[in-house]
Amino acid sequence: MSEDDLKRGEDIEATPILKNPRLPTPYYQDDYVTLYHADCREILPLLEPVDLVLTDPPYGIGIASNPVRQKHERKDWDNAPPDCSLIELVVKAGKQAIIWGGNYFALPPSQCFFIWDKQQPENFSLAMVEMAWTNIKGPAKMFRKSVLSYKKEHPTQKPVSLMSWCIGKSNNPLSILDPFAGSGSTLRAAKDMGIKAIGIEREKQYCEVAVKRLRQEVLSL
Repeated sequence: MSEDDLKRGEDIEATPILKNPRLPTPYYQDDYVTLYHADCREILPLLEPVDLVLTDPPYGIGIASNPVRQKHERKDWDNAPPDCSLIELVVKAGKQAIIWGGNYFALPPSQCFFIWDKQQPENFSLAMVEMAWTNIKGPAKMFRKSVLSYKKEHPTQKPVSLMSWCIGKSNNPLSILDPFAGSGSTLRAAKDMGIKAIGIEREKQYCEVAVKRLRQEVLSL
């Protein structure tokens, strides 16, 4: 994958989310959000490009079976990272992209990394920060919020406020895609901001969690 394929300019023309008759029936749909229960490899080729891909793929580090995450059911979705061809497909699905865990994937150098300061003590066994690769032009930025300050129904659930912050750092997107939707933080953030969004999630358990969150009329950031 060349850097030209991945790095996009700052001036983008908004692209609405378009319907494709080959797409399956959504698992959930409202005025802003469409959620598919599927493998994103099957759905991505059927979608029109969106303004922003904002997602948190599996890092391939077995986090779901980490002893610290024992309250969550052990699953194998994080045993291996997505292959390079899938990451390429994900990045190309949007005019701009923000990929959490980007340091785990074969992505080109970027001036603008987003950092989440999880406000963990230095001697804690898990990471103090997480990093997102992005092809948005600009200096690196940091978001600060304690990882212990919000309820999680997914072992790697990002706070909605973090995803809202990411959207705010992009170029006024009118359409957002999360191919690894998990418990729906990206979708909830987009809905709260009045932005159309598509999510794809292969685990039915997490689709149910996402739907429950999306049906809440008001969600505090």
